[in-house]
Amino acid sequence: MLKRAFEPVADANTRLLILGSLPGDASLKAAQYYAHPRNGFWRLTGAVIGVDLATLAYAERLEALRAAQVGLWDVIASAERPGSLDAALRHAAAADLGPLVESLPALRAVAFNGGTAARIGRRSLDGATVDLIDLPSSSPAHTMAFEAKLAAWRPLSQFLITD
Repeated sequence: MLKRAFEPVADANTRLLILGSLPGDASLKAAQYYAHPRNGFWRLTGAVIGVDLATLAYAERLEALRAAQVGLWDVIASAERPGSLDAALRHAAAADLGPLVESLPALRAVAFNGGTAARIGRRSLDGATVDLIDLPSSSPAHTMAFEAKLAAWRPLSQFLITD
């Protein structure tokens, strides 16, 4: 079954763009980024921006990200994938990241949520003039301890400080 990415959440004020691979089944069913209850994305990103995102309704989460100048998207536009694991991706079509990145005048960094996102995203953004950062995946399938993930994610806050 062909699965498709959501639309990007970004605007002219976005300073940090976080790119995942492709929404998993729980996210596609809910039509929400990072909807799986065990995915650490909202806790990790909340720690970066200083807002408890996990306790907010989805629309409020997105508004808090926008207010913090954080954008979201995925590096894969569409793919076949039984289940939600990136290892099962087949026939992946890369998202057109270049035009989005070029359209964000305040952008300072692109962070890749996991190895698949980094591998595909770095290839798509070769030659980009912003910092590219690889992060451990927020997925529960990536079994690194939450505190270790948080230590890797926390430095993203440096890109959100206004000049």
